Amino acid sequence: MKTDVFIAGGGVGGLALAVKLASRGVHVTIAEQLKKKSNAYKGELLQPKTLAILDRIGVLEEIEASGHIIDQLRFQEINTRPGQEPPENIQLTELNYSRVASRYDHALMVPHERTKDILREKGQTYADYFNYLPGARFLGFESGMALIRHNKKISRIQAQVYVGAEGRTSPTRDAMNVSVQRKDYNHHFLTVTIPRPESFTKGKIITTTSCFLGLFPLPDNEVRTVYLIKAGEFKKIKEKGLEHLYKAYGNLEPELAETVKSLDDWRKIQLMIPFTYHVDKYYSGNLALIGDAAHTVHPMAGEGMNLAVQDADVLGELLAWCKEEGKPYHENLHYYEDVRKPRVSFLLSLSHMSALVYSFPNPWWRKIRMRAVQRIYDDDQLHVKQMLNISGLGRWNFSLFDRAIQGSVLPVRRKRIKDHTQQKQLFSEAEDYPWKFEGKGKV
Repeated sequence: MKTDVFIAGGGVGGLALAVKLASRGVHVTIAEQLKKKSNAYKGELLQPKTLAILDRIGVLEEIEASGHIIDQLRFQEINTRPGQEPPENIQLTELNYSRVASRYDHALMVPHERTKDILREKGQTYADYFNYLPGARFLGFESGMALIRHNKKISRIQAQVYVGAEGRTSPTRDAMNVSVQRKDYNHHFLTVTIPRPESFTKGKIITTTSCFLGLFPLPDNEVRTVYLIKAGEFKKIKEKGLEHLYKAYGNLEPELAETVKSLDDWRKIQLMIPFTYHVDKYYSGNLALIGDAAHTVHPMAGEGMNLAVQDADVLGELLAWCKEEGKPYHENLHYYEDVRKPRVSFLLSLSHMSALVYSFPNPWWRKIRMRAVQRIYDDDQLHVKQMLNISGLGRWNFSLFDRAIQGSVLPVRRKRIKDHTQQKQLFSEAEDYPWKFEGKGKV
């Protein structure tokens, strides 16, 4: 079998890449090892940059109709009072996507498999260029071709470019012999979806000195919950029974005290073990990596799936341009790494810092966290920078002056940031796709 681009992995990143390529007349073959939908938790929070990309490939309307808008993130510090309701509220800080000067001024919670369905259905509208193989296991490379097992047969696929979108276990990455730097954390997460009251509509992170509960509303009156535990304690928590978990949720958020009881089986709860890594190169010859095959991010900032889609956007645009302009693919893959690697490094660092903020159960650390989060809200430049950076729409580095304000060393600035000021920090088309502009004085 021959194709222009072979993609190992039909997750959201792989499908987004395939749709973009097929829409531009590049023949693509996707090998996806799963035959049916997965119950495993994967990314559901779509950041504004991802929404912009999905808009450009023509699926945003359907995505929006399938999701729940997150326009605000609430950070609530409480003291629990067992046997007394409600808990004592210590501090509530609200950060708003509306501070980003873009029409993509919100995030969106969409069930992961629904996003995949929408992308796959869109790809199938380009039937001459989109070849999707469910139940096809990518085995690696042989004689310069991709080797897959599909319908109990071994097949070889010859492509001009091979893209690894397989996730954390990546034969493509293995074939590239890359170096991987990994960081582990002192905590794990339990995640499960439960019913929510209709009035529960905002993203919220609830914390005490030692507890953390993230709540992200989904459509159909459901909420994705993320509960932090110490690394290695899952077995002990299971031994205490589901009643222990019901009580923990109810103490932190009384509105969920009854709905959490719909959870009747530990098998519905997924253990998430956070760690991060970043490969030293995104391509080698005619092989390239996107998403978790190239980098894994701590889930605190909800960036994992978004980074994969953003990888797919840049790589897809580059490969489509090569096809249209008659340029050799392998000679231009460096542009993909040039654009994406520094942006991913920046977001990995931002996510890592967010993780550290909630990693230490000490009262003094809590005071530092509370002050830092409140300062982000009080100082509009900090507010704008934080939301712009996590949105993916641009990058505005925090200065030492900013950090001094956040740490209460310097006073809060009272000046509100104008839209035209922050728009200078949004990624331009020339920054996203520099190969199109080289020699034209626009890079």
